[in-house]
Amino acid sequence: MTVVSGTAGGSALEPLSGLDSAFLALETATSRPYVAGVLVLEPPAEGTAWDGPAFFERIRALIAARTVLVPRLGRRVVRMPLDLLPPAWVEDPAFDVDAHVRRAALPSPGGRRELEAFLGEIMGRPLPPDRPLWEMVVVEGLAGGRAAVVARLHHAVLDGVSGATAMAAFLDLEPEPATRSGPPGPPSAPSATVRPPTPDAAGLLRYVASSVARQPDVARDALHRSLGAMVALAEQNRRLAAEGRTPPPPPFRAPRTSLNGSVTAERTVATLTVPLADLEEVRAACGGSLTVNDVILCAVGDAATRLLGQRGETPDDPLVALVPVSTRGPATVPDDGSAAHVGNAISGMLVPLPVQAPDPFERLRAVAQAAQVAKEQEERAGGDLLEGLTRAVPLVFLRAAMRGIDRFRLFDRVPPPCNLVISTVVVPDVTLWWAGREVSAVYPLGPVVGGVGLNVTAMTYRGAVSLGLAACPRQVPDVAGFARLLETCVRDLVRRAASVVGG
Repeated sequence: MTVVSGTAGGSALEPLSGLDSAFLALETATSRPYVAGVLVLEPPAEGTAWDGPAFFERIRALIAARTVLVPRLGRRVVRMPLDLLPPAWVEDPAFDVDAHVRRAALPSPGGRRELEAFLGEIMGRPLPPDRPLWEMVVVEGLAGGRAAVVARLHHAVLDGVSGATAMAAFLDLEPEPATRSGPPGPPSAPSATVRPPTPDAAGLLRYVASSVARQPDVARDALHRSLGAMVALAEQNRRLAAEGRTPPPPPFRAPRTSLNGSVTAERTVATLTVPLADLEEVRAACGGSLTVNDVILCAVGDAATRLLGQRGETPDDPLVALVPVSTRGPATVPDDGSAAHVGNAISGMLVPLPVQAPDPFERLRAVAQAAQVAKEQEERAGGDLLEGLTRAVPLVFLRAAMRGIDRFRLFDRVPPPCNLVISTVVVPDVTLWWAGREVSAVYPLGPVVGGVGLNVTAMTYRGAVSLGLAACPRQVPDVAGFARLLETCVRDLVRRAASVVGG
């Protein structure tokens, strides 16, 4: 049972889900639960003579026209009096696309390093809480006449899969007609939308008074769902133990490492591209029912373990990765090009990364086995447990707990919930276009929050796996160096696969 939508002062209220509310509560002065997509655009086609300002205006107009396809981009969050109910989405009567779309330029020469520095700077910047929680930045000055569009959103708005669907509303599957000369005309603007006023305090109080009576039922149902999930997990762990397989560790049982601890507000970013064919070759050469995701998990776990080794750390137990799992299936684009159903529909599994074996394929098989066990456990009850807990715990308590943890730097004193986050976003593998310019690369970036200083997110596009590495410099001072370590670990697996194929 959930809190139903309602109205307050003439404004429609859409209560945040338990997960959406939890991501909202995760934000503190140092935790940034933001996700981002970085799209690198090729230079304009030969013969088009439009300059930077004209191109920015075209993108701004396109975003203004298509924002209506993603309704949540026009809504902001309102909190209920005394946090007696979950926050709600409400139409922002002052919504102005120009407050969310801006233009930036990289210092010369505008290479990968300059773009990564820019990304780190904006990923550490808070989003204004009094307006819709997103922004898009058109970045000019990349080498070779390229540009980039950086879309940054609060995780409360959407998860990785729905984010990919929302971004698709602004993209096209075909280029502009080749016969067009000069600057292509901007898309037609949507008709003016009449937005209701933001509900006032009296309206919110009436809404709370009419809804709060249902909250005991909501809490009871959520608690029942959580307890049922816990019983299912206990049964699953007993079955795994009877089969001689080790269950995944519970939260806050990961080894304490220098990758963990209280984070600062600063962020650094690195990007890496790996040919998908290389990872497929590794998967096939190792045999069994391995997946490309297993290869990514192994390579990232190997790189993180090597980084700790360089620091003189040798954890007694394998590192533990939090791997988000979508509960909605692969991203799809509706026939009308809209993305009305966004939000969070995710669970997560804790995957040990046993990469101590000397042979790369032994490491890969061990990680794949651990991931399979974690997947079985998550499928058993992971989604019910997470959603149930986020609904059972009042937001006011979660918000206060996160701020207390942040203020007193408790993550420096307790075991981390996990050591790092590794995520993969699945999208349709087709060539995309934005405002007449071809998208040559897409890099995803995930959130860095308290206790976990490194997030690695992967996305497949046009035959390549693009990895975005987001870090807090307190835990990972040289994220570019970690990217090089990760590249080395991938090459080790590729060389091992070549030795098998070559006989």
